[in-house]
Amino acid sequence: MTDAERPSDERLDQRLERAILELLERRDPAATICPSDAARAVYEGDDDGWRALMEPARRAARRLVDAGLVEITQKGRPVAPATARGPIRIRRIR
Repeated sequence: MTDAERPSDERLDQRLERAILELLERRDPAATICPSDAARAVYEGDDDGWRALMEPARRAARRLVDAGLVEITQKGRPVAPATARGPIRIRRIR
């Protein structure tokens, strides 16, 4: 993918936020998703290039937490985005 074909950071951010919300909308209200689900949904290739979108997906989740739309969990419990280390899950606010 060339720089001209690469989506702008702002556009990518919006796509990741939208992917998170759409993925959650299709699931049970208590269900969670992994940031990798959003990264895979947005990535347009067939290889594992979605991995480069993991940190942008985590940032998108943090923005959605700030907007009051989702919460980040670890081991099934809500955690503050600033303190989350390691694997996280994302779910709708209950």
